[in-house]
Amino acid sequence: MMLTSDTAVQVQQQNVNLVSVTNGHVSLEINLENGEVSFIGNHSSHVKGIRSSFRWQGREYSTDHYQNHELTAQEDIVREGFGKGIRLVVLHRASLLPQLEQHFYMYESSPYVLVQTAIVGDEELKANRMAVIQSKTISIGGESGQDEPSILRVPFDNDKWVRYTVVKPPLDVESYEATALFAPDSRRGIVMGSLTHKVWKTGIRMQSEKSGHIEGLDLYGGAVSELTRDSQPHGYVKGKRVESPLVFVGFYEDYRDGLEAYGQANAWIEAQLPWEGGVPIGWNSWSAAMSDLDYDLYTATSDFLKNEVQPLGFENEETLYINFDAFWDNFTPEEMKSALDRVRQNGHRAGTYWTPFAFWGGPDQFGQAVEGTNGKYTYADILLRDSEGEILPDVDGGLAIDPTHPGNLQRIDWFTDKFIAEGFEYIKLDFLAHGSLEGQHHNSDITTGIAAYHYGMSYLQHKISPEVIGRPFFINLSIAPLFPYAFAHSRRISCDVFGTLADTEYMLNSLTHGWWMSNTLYRYNDPDHSVLYKSFNQEATGWHEGRSRLTASVIAGTVLLLGDDFRKEEAAERAREWLGNKDILNVARMGKTFRPVEGDFGKLSSDVFVLESPEEKSFYLAVFNFDAEQAAVKSISLERAGLNTNAVYLLQDLWEGSQGETSGELTVSLEPAESKIFRLTVKGN
Repeated sequence: MMLTSDTAVQVQQQNVNLVSVTNGHVSLEINLENGEVSFIGNHSSHVKGIRSSFRWQGREYSTDHYQNHELTAQEDIVREGFGKGIRLVVLHRASLLPQLEQHFYMYESSPYVLVQTAIVGDEELKANRMAVIQSKTISIGGESGQDEPSILRVPFDNDKWVRYTVVKPPLDVESYEATALFAPDSRRGIVMGSLTHKVWKTGIRMQSEKSGHIEGLDLYGGAVSELTRDSQPHGYVKGKRVESPLVFVGFYEDYRDGLEAYGQANAWIEAQLPWEGGVPIGWNSWSAAMSDLDYDLYTATSDFLKNEVQPLGFENEETLYINFDAFWDNFTPEEMKSALDRVRQNGHRAGTYWTPFAFWGGPDQFGQAVEGTNGKYTYADILLRDSEGEILPDVDGGLAIDPTHPGNLQRIDWFTDKFIAEGFEYIKLDFLAHGSLEGQHHNSDITTGIAAYHYGMSYLQHKISPEVIGRPFFINLSIAPLFPYAFAHSRRISCDVFGTLADTEYMLNSLTHGWWMSNTLYRYNDPDHSVLYKSFNQEATGWHEGRSRLTASVIAGTVLLLGDDFRKEEAAERAREWLGNKDILNVARMGKTFRPVEGDFGKLSSDVFVLESPEEKSFYLAVFNFDAEQAAVKSISLERAGLNTNAVYLLQDLWEGSQGETSGELTVSLEPAESKIFRLTVKGN
């Protein structure tokens, strides 16, 4: 029996117990006899035998603990971005248990299903674990049987030099908020992740004891681990109705398209923070001086860039950002005013730095009054504590501040008022995962780490929003959770990145698996400061090594801030030599991220990235040699990179300026540590 729908989504009651839903791209099967659900994509990829569960009163209860399973609602829906579709509600009932609802959303032309669960009772319920999808039957399909899956582990944040990793069964691995299961050769894959980020930390655990197969999937709200930086259990979510995260399960011919679609779906649920300006270009002080930051370095950098590099074309919108990092408090108020005056005389914009949720003082400073509170609160009052009232263990040496504490909100007022009055136009916010830790929050209505972080970041972002201050203020997140995202224009894609080839490869590991966040979650990915010659904490780099670090930043999406002390002649020479390359700078100013050609590298990075530029009818290819000792010859299939295998392309090496032709396969010779960017345009265009 066909159930009526005014959309292109077809709903059929196959028999009394089986409901089948399809849009031609993905199918949903609901078994009302046992309460199980299946999602089926093309080429036989699937997640079958799905149950939902929750932890309540000491035990985990799932849909198979319920006797009655009923389709209680089917309605046509329209949602901006997603388009027209349908929503189905399955209600599970059993005596003595809360009602369990599953909400399924399918849209007309999309190869994904959205799912959310809820538990409902007459009395207040509380839960700190809700599994939206549990399955023991997962396959990415394949033309001739089953492709062996690779699984992408996405880290919760970007702290402690964490890496994205691709692993293969047998395994027991947990990804945070999102994952992709994909066949490296065909690229076919399943992309899963959370779409709501106001309450839960979402974990996606996959297990298998045999190669080639995934035997267990658990996608749930309530994740805590060493990788979320938590020492406490996930907070309880309370109410007569408790809802899980809304999650996305999509089936794609190319998992890269799936990750981009997942990013876009997030932005349709909650838009990225809008930024009308272009890519920020300029300088950040951290790698140039770290704690030795002083007046002379800051002002000399603005002078050097203004007089010697900006005339070569290193700028955007006729300006540069000259940004403080930590230790701006080395400056006296008089030095700060003079430094900011100098920067503005040079036509530059000043940026600052702050850690809103981390306290760096020792016990002797716990009694210090919190800025902006007129002595009402000390730092001991606003530190985040556990259920016993003990201060949480430090992370990275910093103690967590409770984002919900009124003393902290007054502290945010004090610091943001100071930054606004000083005329700053850019802020780097650091060590933000401290704000998302589980603990006992002052505001008792806020019971989870993500809810507290969302509360604190919403407050902070509003304080420096154009609606409040009447001008743009660029917000950059440094060390921070990936989600929630809607409080900043950019987020650093990895942990700190300095100037060596190992730094470049580390950052590109994050780009290999996180390129899709640029212009979906955040306006720009941030590849951290680009050290051309020498970071304060490292030896000087070689010529190709330094230029590859710059190349990596150019292709990342991007925020292009330099990181050298240009009073060193070699740093100044490299700046003059490289930063006048208009073709390279034009790629950076596009504000578009390159995507990886391949993604199956374990803990490592792809060495080939591609960008299609339809406006120019061109493609760009970036190629890296991560070996500092040996030259390399790379052969790149143009078809694999997404180009027309039969076309002849005009080829331009953007660094060297040389030109040529290629078709079918591009062979690239690279010196040790060298990288190249090519522009390819179909001959005859």
